[in-house]
Parts: sequence; structure tokens; C-alpha cells
Amino acid sequence: SVATVSKQATGRKVKHVTVRVGRRRQVVKDTLEFYLVIVGKDTEVEGATLEIIDVPAVLRCKTCKNEWEIEIPAFICPTCGPGNVEVATGEEFMVESIEVEDEEEAACTAPR
Repeated sequence: SVATVSKQATGRKVKHVTVRVGRRRQVVKDTLEFYLVIVGKDTEVEGATLEIIDVPAVLRCKTCKNEWEIEIPAFICPTCGPGNVEVATGEEFMVESIEVEDEEEAACTAPR
């Protein structure tokens, strides 16, 4: 969230934000970019670029530990058969990293 990024920036201007988003979250990139513009206005995040890392939806069989990527949920292990599975990845929605101006960039106003 913008609040998380602002807190981590500790008052410095944020230039870039990278977010990990799992496919099961069904986040639309344009919507997330729009949100960043609207909610980031008048904060350290205003004007920052956004990168979204797409995390595939992966299931893991609790019985044999096999993992497989899914597009449409099929909660049966293709290796051993039982439906004893859990979601291994694909539900992420977290800030991966932020890039902020360093103190020299912020302090220097002379042309380079």
C-alpha cells in the first residue's frame, strides 16, 4: 500500500515501486497504476513508477510435495491423485522493493 511505501521511504521521494502480485489476486495492472496516482498524490510516492512482478498460481500436494502451476484451479495432484493440496503461491500482494532518492540527489540543485 502507499502507506507502507511512505513509511519505508522515511520522508524521501520515492522514484520506483516494485510489487509482487499473485495471479489468484486477479489484480488489473492499469487499476493498480491508477490507484498509485490517486492515493500517492501529495505524498512521497507521487510520480513514482510502478513495476508489477506476476507470481503464478502454484499448488502443492501435501501428500507427495509435488508442485504445479495452474490457470484454472484443479485441486487434484497430477502425480499421486489425492485432493490433499494447498496453495503454494499465487495469493501474494506485497511491496517487493522501493527506490528512493538518495540524500545527495535530493540536496543537489545544481545542473549536472
